[in-house]
Amino acid sequence: MAARGGAGGGGERPPPVVRPETIPKNVRDCQYAVRGELYLRAVELQKDGREIIYTNVGNPHMLGQPPITFNRLVLSLVFSPGLIDHPDVGKLFPTDVIARAKQYIAMLPGGVGAYSDSRGNAAIRSDVARYIKARDGPHVKVDPGQIFLTDGASAAVKQVLTLLIRGESDGIMVPVPQYPLYSASITLSGGTLVPYYLDEEKEWGLSMTELKASVDKARREGIEPRALVVINPGNPTGACLLREEIEEVCRFAYRERLCILADEVYQPNVYQSKRPFLSFKKVLAEMGGPESDSVELFSFHTVSKGYVGECGLRGGYVELTNCHDEANAMLYKMGSISLSPGLVGQVEMGLMVNPPQEGDPSYKRWCEERDGIMASLGRRAQLMADAFNSCEGITCNPTDGAMYSFPRVYLPKRAVDAAKRAGKAPDVFYCLRLLEATGISTVPGSGFGQKTGSFHFRTTILPPEDKFDRILKLFTDFHASFMDEYRDAPRSKL
Repeated sequence: MAARGGAGGGGERPPPVVRPETIPKNVRDCQYAVRGELYLRAVELQKDGREIIYTNVGNPHMLGQPPITFNRLVLSLVFSPGLIDHPDVGKLFPTDVIARAKQYIAMLPGGVGAYSDSRGNAAIRSDVARYIKARDGPHVKVDPGQIFLTDGASAAVKQVLTLLIRGESDGIMVPVPQYPLYSASITLSGGTLVPYYLDEEKEWGLSMTELKASVDKARREGIEPRALVVINPGNPTGACLLREEIEEVCRFAYRERLCILADEVYQPNVYQSKRPFLSFKKVLAEMGGPESDSVELFSFHTVSKGYVGECGLRGGYVELTNCHDEANAMLYKMGSISLSPGLVGQVEMGLMVNPPQEGDPSYKRWCEERDGIMASLGRRAQLMADAFNSCEGITCNPTDGAMYSFPRVYLPKRAVDAAKRAGKAPDVFYCLRLLEATGISTVPGSGFGQKTGSFHFRTTILPPEDKFDRILKLFTDFHASFMDEYRDAPRSKL
């Protein structure tokens, strides 16, 4: 029998099974700007030998943030448990590193190469529970059985969205500007994103009037909001919520029968004292009243941010509060499909939530590394905001937390017209020109959502501090040249 359409078969080759018109609409429609057109162009330029400064993604180690020594030493022994018995192990590793590695080796039958329970290792989940209790206070109830370890917080977010979304009439309220994980995952799950806009004039503040208008509009359009996403500290805005704002959100969720998805992955990244990080779990518990024991809360954290910054190890967790037992059971079932989260990420999570304690041999160095990283991030956050605000046609709110600046660029009409002629959104056009001129890879504001007629971009504050001045000068020189090229009217000479 002749091969159908194959070489030598003589027939016309049939079309591929997977081709544009057969790919599911949800897959075609989802977008993830952080690794979109700008990033792909940056990769091309790098292949051609250009130096690229990747400020498009919060990837601390890629931009020079060093790993925490204690964590890496423990991991090295957990990876190679035979070293524990080496006669010189005490010369190479501090005693608390050896002791911690022995604990993990004992609690992980089969080592990091074996599966764990689908919720994650029970002992590490207990460590997470103790961390939450230490953070939020002894009065806060924490049950390790309500904690799921995951391959980064993103995996946990996607699982919870899958749990919530039944079809396109189910809405998820998301702040705009938003982290594209949410828009992409909601689209993939077949739901509808319900935007609520943050107030740039009030340092990206959260408006209860806007929240109410958003939920009412969705219901008039036949969409039933099921959950409210809050990112605190904010991505891409860097804003931090006050206790009063968190309380208002909890009351709103109670009145409107909404779950809260509290994305708190940047909780260590706070660079000022007037708006300290407070978890939704803590505030909800301390409110009292009907909200405290009825608002369903999903809280997310990760090892990818903060002073740890271990993006590649993929460690995260989600904690359930006030949730039905069946919600827990369904998340467990979804986790079981992948058998277990990665063990390396689980161990790193254990190390993050249970660091060296005062009196331990590694404590002093751990404190120095943590404090040095956080102090440097705070300085860089201020330097970047100051540089942007010094530029003609740019305003930038302070980066109170997280790892990003999100400046607004007032583009001249001639630049907007040039972007249209090029077939690009104006902010994409600006960011592409920035990339081509300087090698700085950013993300256009349109990838996060923004009010019509406004243009922004997101950049991390992560480039090394000793290179920061050079990078900021590259940007300010580019921007001045861009504005001169597209100025609507010639600048008068003084």
